[in-house]
Amino acid sequence: MIVTLEDRAVLRIGGADAAAFLQGLLTQDVEALAPGGSAYAGLLSPQGKALFDMILFREAGEAILIDVAAARAEALAKRLTMYRLRKAVTIAPDAAVVLAAWGNDAEGRPADPRAADLGARWLGAAGQAPAGAEAWARHRLDAGIPDSADIGSDDLLWLETGADLLHGVSFTKGCYVGQENTARMHHRDKVRRRLLPVALGGDPGEATAIVDAAGRSIGTLRSHADGLGIAYLRVEAAAGPLACGCAPVTVRRKAWAEPALAEIFSA
Repeated sequence: MIVTLEDRAVLRIGGADAAAFLQGLLTQDVEALAPGGSAYAGLLSPQGKALFDMILFREAGEAILIDVAAARAEALAKRLTMYRLRKAVTIAPDAAVVLAAWGNDAEGRPADPRAADLGARWLGAAGQAPAGAEAWARHRLDAGIPDSADIGSDDLLWLETGADLLHGVSFTKGCYVGQENTARMHHRDKVRRRLLPVALGGDPGEATAIVDAAGRSIGTLRSHADGLGIAYLRVEAAAGPLACGCAPVTVRRKAWAEPALAEIFSA
């Protein structure tokens, strides 16, 4: 299936300093991104919390295109403008749209940089494929991958979103906003809460709090549909049993999250 993600927008960062400008702000090694390549990245607060998650696409020239949630595009442009100062950088909306494909239709197309299970993701002209944000959201829930709706803004620390397991941070690139706390969590192995894929054994209704067998709150349910969802959980409680409202909750051991779960489930 090939669709246009109508809930995403594209910003164009141009000018001679574009790559160097983003290099000092984002979690990803922007200067190492080859023309035609893509990468997952975040813009963080100084405390290391995710303000914006995005996918970068580097063109053959100087420009770098940013695929970001449409509802957050204007705020991201304003934030980047605040950091621009006297750098030779332009920041503007772009006419490109975000396209995604999965199944057989993903073959031979640019891979989503987060995980192979998501299929393909690239930029193109409007009108090439029908709107399909809802269908894609169900697909990525099946793959068990968090997205902007789960991450929010200024809520979760970047590594709590799973970014370290989804190729969304470079630990060798040098300084960026929020680097100190992010690097400290990584090197001390202190990521105690994470966004994780879950299966729901019923309808949680309006409930969002996830509790353990003793009734203690250990997390919250984020996006979900058709019995699958993403939850923000205390990792040590992932083996369960868990519940959200009257619905049993089971953590799904997807390959991308296995490094965070293997020790918990083998205990």
